[in-house]
Amino acid sequence: MNKKLARLRRARRTRAIINRLGMARLSVHKTPQHIYAQVIAPNGSQVLTSASSLDKTSRSEINYGGNVSAATHVGKTIAERAKSIGVTKVAFDRSGFKYHGRVKALAEAARKNGLQF
Repeated sequence: MNKKLARLRRARRTRAIINRLGMARLSVHKTPQHIYAQVIAPNGSQVLTSASSLDKTSRSEINYGGNVSAATHVGKTIAERAKSIGVTKVAFDRSGFKYHGRVKALAEAARKNGLQF
């Protein structure tokens, strides 16, 4: 099994657990140059809000989207956008990525700015 398939397998297992909980999920995806976050509805078919290091507002504040400071900014942005639509409690879906570095920075910034998970 290669690295990507192992990550997708971990992600599928986590999403099955989140699906049974029946709550909105904060899904994170990262590439070497950018990081993306989405709040997905409990039914799994609708994206309620999203933020990434490619957003026009983010591009003016960060120089490079593939570092911890960019992930912190995206975490803050997604928390503010989720609160503005009335979502305060989510399940964290790290998409099979390890909980350290950019994923951890995004999660901690989202928690600090009002999301509960």
